[in-house]
Amino acid sequence: MKKVALLAAVFLFLLQAAGQKVVHTYAHDPQAYTQGLVYYEGFLYESTGLFGKSSLRKVDLATGKVLKQIDLPSAYFGEGIALWKDKIIQLTWQSKIGFVYDRATFKQLSTFTYSREGWGLTHDGKRLIESDGSSTLYFWDPETFKEIGHLDVVDKGGPVSNLNELEYIHGEIYANQYQTERIARISPSTGHVIAWIDLPGLLTTTERAQTDVLNGIAYDAKQNRLFITGKQWPKLFEIEMPGRHTNRLFDPKSTTH
Repeated sequence: MKKVALLAAVFLFLLQAAGQKVVHTYAHDPQAYTQGLVYYEGFLYESTGLFGKSSLRKVDLATGKVLKQIDLPSAYFGEGIALWKDKIIQLTWQSKIGFVYDRATFKQLSTFTYSREGWGLTHDGKRLIESDGSSTLYFWDPETFKEIGHLDVVDKGGPVSNLNELEYIHGEIYANQYQTERIARISPSTGHVIAWIDLPGLLTTTERAQTDVLNGIAYDAKQNRLFITGKQWPKLFEIEMPGRHTNRLFDPKSTTH
């Protein structure tokens, strides 16, 4: 048993050192300045930023083709999105105005206001979770958009700032850290970073020269698939879920070789 545990530890170290495994690569619009990303029933819903270029899109995962799109007025810089029931909620950066749309038609249903910058948005089934680029995440009532709590995010005793795009996965908050090539896995009860997902070198040097930062996390709960991309990246990646591969390899009860 000790030998199995030692081998498991060695292989886990090697896998972590090698970086997160890419399962599949998809096309992504290189003009899309990705600010929010959600997967739902075979499609990606994407919010893009930049003044005069911000939009809300429905995208075919397999081809990267934009199937539906509405453009925001040029005064607004699009940010994170979340799907709540049959609606899409979209933040804007510094305007402190959010938009609510019908998910099927993209018809705008209402607007709401908030008191700080809007960056990332997700939900845990009960509360919306919002980031503003600081080290604090904010919980909102999903019907009234009123703040009902907050969470200070820390790692090794210090604050983790620049929290950006968000996704709620398996009871954890996944967050892009702006200007880095990593994703924090955050405990929603303590605010502590459980682990980091490091994602260097996904694009070639040539591809990377034409792009902005890593940003965009989406999760397919039915098939346990994790998707990531970046601002103006030409590709979207399915990466292996943290822990899934190692659990399969080193389950001591497994008889599969």
